[in-house]
Amino acid sequence: MWPANLSNPGVSSMEINVNFLDNLRLEAKFDDFTVITDQPIRYKGDGSAPSPFDYFLASSALCAAYFVRVYCLARDVPTDNIRLSQNNIVDPENRYNQIFKIQVELPEDISAKDRQGILRSIDRCTVKKVVQTGPEFEIEVVENLAEDAQALLMVKPDAEHRTFIEGKDLPLEQTIANMTKILADLGMKIEIASWRNIVPHVWSLHIRDAASPMCFTNGKGATKEAALCSALGEFIERLNCNFFYNDQYFGEEIAHSEFVHYPNERWFQPGAGDALPAEILDDYTLAIYNPEGELGGSNLIDTNSGRIDRGICSLPFVRRSDGEVVYFPSNLIENLFLSNGMSAGNTLAEAQVQCLSEIFERAVKKEIIEQEIALPDVPQEVLAKYPHIVEGIAELEKQGFPVLVKDASLGGRFPVMCVTLMNPRTGGVFASFGAHPSFQVALERSLTELLQGRSFEGLNDVPPPTFNSMAVQEPNNFVEHFIDSTGVVSWRFFSASAEYEFVEWDFSGAHQDSNQTEAERLLQILDDMGREVYMAEYDDLGAPACRILVPGYSEVYPVEDLIWDNTNKALDFREDILNLQRLSDSALEALVERLEESQLDNYETIISLIGVEFDENTVWGQLTILELKLLIYLALQRHEEALELVEMFLQYNDNTVERGLFYRAVNAVLEIALDDELELGDYLQNLQRMFGEEVMQAVVGSVNGTLRFHGLTPTNMQLQGLDKHLRLIESYKKLHAARAARHQSA
Repeated sequence: MWPANLSNPGVSSMEINVNFLDNLRLEAKFDDFTVITDQPIRYKGDGSAPSPFDYFLASSALCAAYFVRVYCLARDVPTDNIRLSQNNIVDPENRYNQIFKIQVELPEDISAKDRQGILRSIDRCTVKKVVQTGPEFEIEVVENLAEDAQALLMVKPDAEHRTFIEGKDLPLEQTIANMTKILADLGMKIEIASWRNIVPHVWSLHIRDAASPMCFTNGKGATKEAALCSALGEFIERLNCNFFYNDQYFGEEIAHSEFVHYPNERWFQPGAGDALPAEILDDYTLAIYNPEGELGGSNLIDTNSGRIDRGICSLPFVRRSDGEVVYFPSNLIENLFLSNGMSAGNTLAEAQVQCLSEIFERAVKKEIIEQEIALPDVPQEVLAKYPHIVEGIAELEKQGFPVLVKDASLGGRFPVMCVTLMNPRTGGVFASFGAHPSFQVALERSLTELLQGRSFEGLNDVPPPTFNSMAVQEPNNFVEHFIDSTGVVSWRFFSASAEYEFVEWDFSGAHQDSNQTEAERLLQILDDMGREVYMAEYDDLGAPACRILVPGYSEVYPVEDLIWDNTNKALDFREDILNLQRLSDSALEALVERLEESQLDNYETIISLIGVEFDENTVWGQLTILELKLLIYLALQRHEEALELVEMFLQYNDNTVERGLFYRAVNAVLEIALDDELELGDYLQNLQRMFGEEVMQAVVGSVNGTLRFHGLTPTNMQLQGLDKHLRLIESYKKLHAARAARHQSA
């Protein structure tokens, strides 16, 4: 009856998820680790990684060595001259009957007592004990691998199960039921892909759309239910604000629809000389986004539709100071704000509080990091008021991670807290911020944000602090902090001499209508700072959502990106790249010239450049600007330029083994072709023995021009064969149809 206990929380288990890669390569994912396996070439594999059985054999030897190391560390016994090896002796009559022979070489100066202890430690090897016990294998087919995790989505709210938490206007159970129904009505099946709970009262999870896994969110909270509400709310906010499809091509059908983003959008034509249309933005925002008059209308063309002929797609936002409608180009929002300033909730006020809290969290975090501000510690007597938070922090400390809890309100001005973790194993630090009108909720959010989606091993990836102010203030550092909080922080942040006094602040309202009161209090802070606020409200999907823009304060990317790194650079390349195989030589010459003149990063992926998703296990999915230029030069028979890029590719190649070998062969054949004293025929036989006849056929064809764009399957502007991107568009079409239906019935 033992296997039945696997559902018991007291039984330790580990989930390993396996993905099928190219040929016989497999990928196993668990915790924050990825293991790749392959098969030897003699078994039709590529020999790019050990086989699964090789890993099994290695695990036994490594496990034995681990127990030796633990024994020696505990007794200060040096391991410098200890050697350990393992041989597996196979019974010729039965290959499943094997002897694992572990041999250990011990220096003469190790005492007899320690020799015996080391041998006994090897006997403790966990892998050995499991093999000797004989694991039991159960193999079954299931409809959904995450069935147990999905159970929370199916809970029916009732009078006995009503869990209220601060900040939510409905019980968690009702919130989950409402949001799940909204997504089901849209035709989206939500999967819970993973849970994390590595310290008490800190939960996080990852959810996704089963039909389009690129649509995903993460949630966090003090309980499973709170974390699920967080993830569902984020999913709905991102649907409302089109964030899942932020810089993706919508395809020709949507691009030519009555509306592209929202039924209330408007399109404005640029003026003479590419001037900005008079109908967009206002004096306040123009001073921020076009201070030198350099911003042109062409910079603001919609990336998603690519409809240059239609003009600038613009979305209405209400200006807080006077209630007037101001039109913001969708391109500007997409390029500068990312997901900052979006939220959904049970009520509009709840969504506004969440939205404003996140804006303050990120803006204050940016100020603290860039100005290298030393924050005051939260006194222990104040922390003691929140025993669940103290318990979570205590577990982190127990695991060897010192934790600092800081007041990030900058003297009580903002509702922001900070929890910072230090990792003595790596010297890394991780500063996590949280915001909410309630001191307790802000503190809780700081802690749950710190551990969202992370294992203890994942905390080994955080960077060390620095005294280099330029590294801290570099704009991309803030982007890293925004994405996953793994940017660099200053050593000055850890000074015991705080620049502000601790304040036990409270911006929360009375229990009744508290979210409404709190929203007004947060907006008043912005008013007092002289910041103009612009808000869009969305209720098309059945849940109140909003997007709030605070120009000059809530942007994630620098304003200069509108001119120098705008996502609508895709419009210069998208159509030609998708029609690559059908381009004439003159069109290819023009394309590669534009790529060279653009000064784009050679290692930027084509996925990122043109806003189209390819299967990552295909050549298209791995294709960079460098490789695309290389293939064009080969097609044009420009061998010298091709050789230069081949050498760059091989020097910094992180592509597949198969693709790397293809270019090694290309490199050799180009060297021969460019040397008047060499003949390919003299080398072809041994090149074929080295790389295989099939590869050499492709290489020779690529070099002599009879084969173009090896490995790139033909596609077109209709996205033929691009199933991953088409699934994303199908997801957006569900959203688009719901908006159209709501608009027609209004």
